[in-house]
Amino acid sequence: MTNDPDHFFEQQDVALQMLIVENKGDELTDILVDALRDALALLQDEQEPTVH
Repeated sequence: MTNDPDHFFEQQDVALQMLIVENKGDELTDILVDALRDALALLQDEQEPTVH
């Protein structure tokens, strides 16, 4: 495994293309929903005020 970000994103692109080619829309939808939930949780954490 490499730490090169470009290589990581290339691997993700290939995996995504394979899901599309294999017509696995449900699996792709699950991945996208999980990613959106994670993104919303991060945004929600940033919105919460902190007491210093």
